[in-house]
Amino acid sequence: MDKLELKGKWNEIKGKVKQAYGDLTDDDLAYQEGQEDELYGKLQTKTGKTRDEVVDWLRSL
Repeated sequence: MDKLELKGKWNEIKGKVKQAYGDLTDDDLAYQEGQEDELYGKLQTKTGKTRDEVVDWLRSL
């Protein structure tokens, strides 16, 4: 998922991620430009998925 795609859809994606993983907090999902890798890392930790799985999952939302 490229940076523009993530940034443009983030509010929509964030809601779907929170529905799927209720234990994720707003702080976990705080998106700041240039910190995509940190966000993917947090999602990997919380979901137990690999980075590629996280990216594919976000694209499917």
